[in-house]
Amino acid sequence: MKRKLFCEISPFTYRISVEKEILKRHLRDFTKKVKFAKERTKDSLPTVIYRHNSLIRRRLGNVDMQLQENKAVNLALAVKHIDGLLIHPGETFSVWKQIGRTTESRGYKEGLTITHGKPAKGIGGGMCQLSNLIHWMVLHSDLTITEHHHHDALDLFPDHGRQIPFGTGTSISYNYIDYRVQNNTSNTYQLRLWVDGEYLCGELRATTPQEHTFHIHAENEYFSREDGVVYRNGKVYRDVINRETGECLDSQLIRTNHAKVMYECTPSMNIIEKN
Repeated sequence: MKRKLFCEISPFTYRISVEKEILKRHLRDFTKKVKFAKERTKDSLPTVIYRHNSLIRRRLGNVDMQLQENKAVNLALAVKHIDGLLIHPGETFSVWKQIGRTTESRGYKEGLTITHGKPAKGIGGGMCQLSNLIHWMVLHSDLTITEHHHHDALDLFPDHGRQIPFGTGTSISYNYIDYRVQNNTSNTYQLRLWVDGEYLCGELRATTPQEHTFHIHAENEYFSREDGVVYRNGKVYRDVINRETGECLDSQLIRTNHAKVMYECTPSMNIIEKN
């Protein structure tokens, strides 16, 4: 019999393990003296680098829609801590440094979370949608991603009005699983975020235009059955395009997907059988 890890013994030991990781992250940030972005302004920087809207209430398999309603509340609270943030040259943006703990005492409600690769619920659930939107905008910029976590190669829900390629999402959990971006350019960037009741809305702005634009797309997407298990496959590329001429200067492979499908498959998926 496989020996249980300390965090697997009970909910209490799991909580102890989580708090240990949170403390370790605080200590690492303190010793490394990371220069975090802090300044916020109500005035928007002049150049729009990229904008995107994300539907808040989405049908995700058999997930209770009340969790989606609660997520709307959670997102509305969280964006207030990021909207208007300036990321100056040399600074690092951290999702959790801006938002802080998503606790019930701060008004956060029980929303959808992912625990051990399965849908679950917890206070403050739904923050991944916020980090997903920020990540999608950052992919269209010259900012450098310094911390990014995926959902452990799992395809958790069937597509429902998907707008962006599979595999470009993020996984976050306060504060040791973070999403971080560093500004290694001479340009100052700004995050504008808000909710309009139906959508989570975002703009990535800057002081001056970028030399390049970026196009993110998926290729060779298909489903396969391997030893009785269905996987979602594909590659995600980021094309670097000259803003003036429209010429594609480079195509960067940013993600190779081989994700275990966690929902019931349908005939329309056209699964390829592999030995």
